[in-house]
Amino acid sequence: MSAEKPADIVSYKLVGNVARITLARPPVNALSLEVIRSVVAGFRRAAADPGARVVVLASALAKRFSAGLDLDILMGKSGADVREFLQALYIDLFDAQYHLGKPSIAAVGGAARGGGMTMAVSCDVVLASESATFGYPEIEVGVIPSIHYAHLPRIVGRHRAFELLFTGRAFSAVEACEIGIVNRVVPDTELEAEVVGLAAQFAAKSEAVVRMGRAAFMRQIDLDYRRSIASAVEDFCNVAATDEAQEGLRAFVEKRAPKW
Repeated sequence: MSAEKPADIVSYKLVGNVARITLARPPVNALSLEVIRSVVAGFRRAAADPGARVVVLASALAKRFSAGLDLDILMGKSGADVREFLQALYIDLFDAQYHLGKPSIAAVGGAARGGGMTMAVSCDVVLASESATFGYPEIEVGVIPSIHYAHLPRIVGRHRAFELLFTGRAFSAVEACEIGIVNRVVPDTELEAEVVGLAAQFAAKSEAVVRMGRAAFMRQIDLDYRRSIASAVEDFCNVAATDEAQEGLRAFVEKRAPKW
């Protein structure tokens, strides 16, 4: 990652009145600390950009939105290192979205897993292509998707959330839409047009009313969510430091079954 430049991996471009934050870190848009900080910086830039009325988060990679955390963040790292990343992904990203002041749309045109799910559902609306897939595979490698413990039950209900989080199975865009994670699913070739069309609908509204209305909306849905985020950071760090988690991560890299 040292040879990579964040500006080349996460781009910001204003297209008309739509700010587009695009990830391009082949092969799977794995999230490093630099990448997530760049995404957060993109949302903060959009918040301050007078030309931006809507923000779109998307991937430049075919069939990949984001596979989630770069395993280098977790393998053999101290709790402080892991905590620094989670501060960015869990807390800084939430704060950037909370204070964005304009609608955000996640355009998921491929696989979204783990931290990729965190980024997608941080947005106000999630649009997906038919071939997109979703999942919380952390349990497979001995860690936990603790941030999703805070919000997924509120979206899909306790029992559905538990099944998804503790099996780690992948599920389709259609299922994600049926249970409320995704707003709508469109053919792969129509995702961009759907994003553009929805962004235009949002942008056509009063900028001042949308800003004030979104702030009121965020206050209403916030409730104890910020406290839940703090707990999620602690829970993740505690589990990631265990021998079981380190064994699970090594097994994944070595393409073998973990020895729990």
